This record gives sequence, C-alpha cells and structure tokens, in this order.
Amino acid sequence: MKPPAPVIQNVNWSEHAIDRFVLRKLEAAGLAPSPRASKRTLIRRLGLDLTGLPPTRSEIQEFLADDSQDAYERLVDRLLAKPQYGEHMTRYWLDLVRFADTNGVHHDHYRELTPYRDWVIRSFNQNLPFDRFAIDQIAGDLYPEPTDDQLIASGFHRLHMIIDRGTALPEESLARNVIDRVTAFGTAFMGLTVQCAVCHDHKYDPIKQRDFFSLSAFFNNLDGAAETGSRGTDDFRRGLQRPYKNLPSPQQALLLEQLDGKVQAAKQLLDELQAELQSLTKNNGDPSASASNGEGSRPGREAAQRELEARSEHAKKQWQALRRERSTVLMAVPAAMVMKERAEIRPAHIFIRGDYDKLGERVERDTPSFLPAMKPAAQGGHRSRMDLAEWLVDPAHPLTARVCVNRIWQMLFGVGLVKTAEDFGTQGEMPSHPELLDHLSVVFVESGWDCKALVKQIVLSAVYQQSATATPEAFERDPGNRLLARGSRFRLDAEVIRDQILSTSGLLNPSLYGKSVKPPQPAGIWKAVTLPDSLPRTYVADTGEKATRRSLYTFWKRGMPPAQMSILNAPTRESCIARRERTNTPLQALLLLNESEYLKAARHLAVSTRAVGGSSPAARLLVIYETITSMLPDVQETDLLLQTVRDLRAMYEREPALAKQLCDGIALQDGQSAAELAAWTMLVSVIYNLDVVKTRQ
Repeated sequence: MKPPAPVIQNVNWSEHAIDRFVLRKLEAAGLAPSPRASKRTLIRRLGLDLTGLPPTRSEIQEFLADDSQDAYERLVDRLLAKPQYGEHMTRYWLDLVRFADTNGVHHDHYRELTPYRDWVIRSFNQNLPFDRFAIDQIAGDLYPEPTDDQLIASGFHRLHMIIDRGTALPEESLARNVIDRVTAFGTAFMGLTVQCAVCHDHKYDPIKQRDFFSLSAFFNNLDGAAETGSRGTDDFRRGLQRPYKNLPSPQQALLLEQLDGKVQAAKQLLDELQAELQSLTKNNGDPSASASNGEGSRPGREAAQRELEARSEHAKKQWQALRRERSTVLMAVPAAMVMKERAEIRPAHIFIRGDYDKLGERVERDTPSFLPAMKPAAQGGHRSRMDLAEWLVDPAHPLTARVCVNRIWQMLFGVGLVKTAEDFGTQGEMPSHPELLDHLSVVFVESGWDCKALVKQIVLSAVYQQSATATPEAFERDPGNRLLARGSRFRLDAEVIRDQILSTSGLLNPSLYGKSVKPPQPAGIWKAVTLPDSLPRTYVADTGEKATRRSLYTFWKRGMPPAQMSILNAPTRESCIARRERTNTPLQALLLLNESEYLKAARHLAVSTRAVGGSSPAARLLVIYETITSMLPDVQETDLLLQTVRDLRAMYEREPALAKQLCDGIALQDGQSAAELAAWTMLVSVIYNLDVVKTRQ
C-alpha cells in the first residue's frame, strides 16, 4: 500500500511527494533544506546523472536562455530521449550482472556476449517496462515463440564465469555454474545474499538451505556443457558455447546459405570419389580381378586409380577451401549465448555442507519459504523459470520493486535509500526514508514499471535540485547526507571520468552497439595473467575511432580489467556488484595526470580552441574552462590559470625537447610554437584534474 502523505510544517517548500517525505525527517531533526542549485550546476548534474556525459556549451547557453516555467522539465525530457541515456543505464546493469568479455578462471578465454549488452541498451532507450525486462532475462527462451531479443535476454544466465575443460570435474563445474546463477538472480532482482545458504541455513536472514537448492532447481537444466568448448573450433574462436543463436544480417544469411549448399555439394562429390577410389584400390589388390588388355588390365586400373586419387585430392582441397570461406564469413556473424532447457529435467538435491559430491534430499522447484508463495505447477507438470519470473514481478512481491527503485535512487544520489543496495536482509542498513521507498515502489508498479517515469519523478523533486554547498556544521551533523538536507556530492565513476574527457575534448566516438574495443594500454599488460594457450593471449590495442568509443564498450578481461577503470574502483566483474566502493588514492591522481590518452585529449582541446579563443588568452581560457566544467572561472581562477600558462610556456621555451615530446605527431598551426601548444595542453590537463571535474555535485 502507498503510505499516506506526511504532515509537514513548511508547506511552501514543495508539493512534490518525494519532498514531503524528506522534509518531514528534516523538520524532525531541526534541519532545513538547502537552496536550489544554479542552472549551470543543474544542467551539468543532469547530464552526468542521466547520460554519463557533461553538457555542451551550446546546450548550456540554450538552458540559461530559457526562462520558461517548464525549462527544467523539458531539459529532463531531452536528456531521457538521448540514446546516451540507455548506454549510461546499461553501465550500472552490467556491473550488477557481471558482464565481461572473457570467461574468467584459469585461461580466461574470450567470450562473445555483446548482443546481450546491445539488448540492454535498447531496452533502456525504448523504456521497456522493468517487469518485462526481468521476465525476458529470466525466461525469455520459454515464450511459445520467443523473439531474437527475448532469446538474447535469456543470456543473463550465461554471464557467469566458466572454467576450462579438464580443470575440474564436470560435476563440480556444473555445480559452480548453477550456484552462480542462483546468486545472480538473488542479488540482481531481490537484493538478497542467497549464496550464504549454500552450505547451511542463512545465519541472519530467513533463507533456508532448502530454499537455495529449491531455487537452484530452476537453473540447473541448461542443455549445454558446463565447461569451455574444444579449442580449434569455430565456436571456440568466436567465443561461443552451445546453446547459442546466430544473428546474421540478411546479406550474411544469404551468403551462408549459398556456402552451405556449396560445402554440402563438395562433400558429396568428395565422398563419391573416395568410395569409388576405395573400390578401385580393393580391386587392384585382387589378382583375380585382372583382365587381358585395356582398362581392365592391371596397368590400366593403376592409371585409373592415380587419376581418381588426383581428382579426389582436388575435391578435398575445394571442400576445405569452401569450409574456410564459410568459417571466415561466420566469424563476422554476431551470435548470442542463450538459455535452453533440457528435454529431461535434471533432478536437484541439497548439497550436504555445500559439497557438490555429497547429495542430500531431493528438492523440487520452489521459491524461498519466507516470501509469498508461488502458484502451484499445472497438474502433472513442473514449475518453470517463466513461473519464477512471473512470481518475481507480481505486485505483491515485497522486494522486486523496492530493490529496483533503490538502485535508481542510488544512481542519482550516489547512495541508495537503503545504503547496502546489495543486501536488503537483516545485515543490510535500514532505509533512511522507509515510507518514501514504499511510496516510490508503489508508484513505480502502478506506472507499469516505467523506469523513465521513475527517473523523471526523482529528478524533478526539490530534494534532487538542492545545492551541494553546506556549512561545516551541516556536514558535521550529517556527514553522509542521509537526511538529504543538501545536494549529493561524490566522485564520478571511472567510465564517466574517461568519457567526459573524450567528450569535452571532441574525440569521443558516439557510435552505438557492437563488439567490445581495446583502447591503448601499456604493452605487455596481460603478460602476468595469461597462459600460452589463452585466447586472446596478448593485448592488441585498437586504433582510430575504435579507441575513443565510450567506456561501456571497453573490452573487459576478468583476469585484468582495464587499468584506467580498476584504479578508479571499477569491479573485476567476477561477481555481481550492486554498489561500487569509492576511494581517493594518489594513484588515481597519477593516472589522470599522466595517462597518455588523456594527455592526447588535452592536446586536442588545446589545438581546437586556439582559433575559437582568438588572440586573447583570457577568451581562450573561458572556452576551455566552460567546455570542461560547465562553469565560468571567477576573477581569481582566471588570473591564476593565465599565470600558470605563462609559467608553463616559459618553462617549455627553456626545455624545447619536452615541448617537442608533448607535441609529437601534431602539425603546428601558423604562428604557433611547440612551447605554446605544450603550455596550453598542460593547462587543459590541469583543469581536467580539478575537483569540480572529477566530482558530481
């Protein structure tokens, strides 16, 4: 039930339901909300929160010039309509479902699952209702006639780590995979630590060991191997394990169909020739088969055999060439690993003390006993993952909507109403505003599980629009801002920091979808985590536009995630992560100041703003500062930064070799010296490292 609207004293602050729930707690604590943030702060905040990218200077000017009453709301609508919204939302989901481009464990071979990532992006951009979003992932393969998208979505169950064949017993590998699937289901959709009930009843939550293995019965019936496939096959090179679905373009499908016909015809001809050759060879070895003259003679048959051998060898080469051609075409065909049920249901047992080889009582498919009961199976039938999915999104389910709402709140405020987004159990934190969480969850379900409507509702609140500036006393009273008396302020995630640098420098490649890319990284970076037979074994960086795609598309090796991301607290994606930690370390500053790709971006912006700024250093500085920070520098900042660029230029004039190194590969413009370009490049780099750039506020 939706809780009643709270009674507040300051009825003039806002009529928004969210604000009333927050204000009641503020008034009870003797606190008042903060003023509304400036328009420049709000457009930057919204851009980073809804798209993961800062606004352009033209977008800022458009918003500043719009004095209409609904200017802010229309800005929200424009941002929600951008395709970058779906990309940004997808980044959080990929953490949650531990999406990666390799299997993890031991050899850490390549795995192809990018169609799943593309589907998630499309789903968020098309505003697929969250209940459908969940059902398609849990049971997309079980629709009567599943679409390609529904089959791709079922790849949610294939995102776990996969061990190499021969590394463990197949029974152990199967058990590990199933436990991982149950854990992912519990974490991603219910915010529960169900994995704590593998070996025994959960120590803190009412989850029995029987509950865990009853859930596992839904996920242990994959019609496929539990370990990596055979090396040297097309499937292995493509990063695929059965079951999967090929997703060729119409041209690729036609070409494959033609090649299949040619391969089949070539194989048939080869088989016929080899059968004829085998018969002739047999006759040549039989003296009674000799004749007096002609081809029936032994010399004649031997000549015929040699001719047949040559024809057979030629046919074999043709067949092999056609197969290689087909493999080449097939390597370029996208494919998605999917879920598929075995015809015969595999029985599920409780593992005694969690040991896969010590089977206890057999259990049937069921949901945790402390949650609302699932509908019974049809007479003579079995409950399916579709039944489980429908149970999960039933409006009466106490967790699904709350967990989703809390994660979206966390995305927009840096911390959820329940801080422990990964744990809604008794060891998690209590909600800071429980009635607000209930209210938003009910509204979310009533809206038809509309994610964009939920995001819009939250960002339109006065709570969201507050200034993050506060007095030292306010910070002391509520250091974690759990009462929400001010706007949230937190360090941006690794991907947003990198994408922001690429975007503001003008280097970002905005193309959507497709396979993962490898931005430049130090040579030999994978050497310590690969084996001689690992695929891929070495890191080969992409060049050109591929190298400047959004971080969402960066190749994610579980054994060695992108260093630029790991240093800024990105996870390995070996397990489901609902909440990233945030640290501040000297290594992060060293990365942002010295990463070669970030220096190239700084140089690119320095070059592109030379003409924009004209002959005035102050005008050029204003363009650079506003482009990067969305703000304007004050007088003190302007004086300090201009003095910095003068000092840098003087230094580079004294050290021309350093300037030349920084400008390597750049054709200097007329009248521009290497010292000038180097100085402005370093100034841009300094601005990229300001707190206002790395922090969402």
